[in-house]
Amino acid sequence: MFALVIAGALLLSPADTVDRAPVVGPRDVPVGIGMTAREERAVDGLSLGFAPSPADTVRPRAKAVEISEGYETRLQIHKVASYATLPLFAAQYLAGVAIWDADHNLKARPQWATNAHRPLGYALGALFAVNSVTGAMNWWETRGHDKGRTWRTIHAALMLASDAGFAVAGNLGSQARFDYSRESAHRTWALTSMGVALASYVMMWEPLRRD
Repeated sequence: MFALVIAGALLLSPADTVDRAPVVGPRDVPVGIGMTAREERAVDGLSLGFAPSPADTVRPRAKAVEISEGYETRLQIHKVASYATLPLFAAQYLAGVAIWDADHNLKARPQWATNAHRPLGYALGALFAVNSVTGAMNWWETRGHDKGRTWRTIHAALMLASDAGFAVAGNLGSQARFDYSRESAHRTWALTSMGVALASYVMMWEPLRRD
């Protein structure tokens, strides 16, 4: 009888008489309010001793560079003008050589070379003006694009140097009719500028370009 009384008292007493330490785990972390599912998974993983997965790691976004429709239009004009420059270079070179040889051999200048040399120079000047404007505008639009920026800048600088060289050559050519020293300087400036322009052109070919 005494044993039954003791057993009843034990059943009616509180289940725990000693405070238990709180269990630390995922359920003890306040989640759900103001947190995304990714953040909840990261917190749960840390509480269990796991490193966060790559998907839960915040990564900085790459800088976006927007290209306008005008960029593509200018690029196509730039390419067509560049292609048209090559045959004009060849024709101008042949005309210049014919005039140079005639003057230095004390012969009459070939009529075709005399008639073609100046108009070809004007045509080249127009094409270079078009390429300078379109190239400069596209370079400015992509100035924030890190990849290939140095390569594009070198290309632009070479073309501008060629522009300046042709301007000097044209000025000397207009005064070189009866002055061999000016004619020689005109030839040097023209051929050097042509070489610089061709180097700038070739560096943008698909196998070589770095942009």
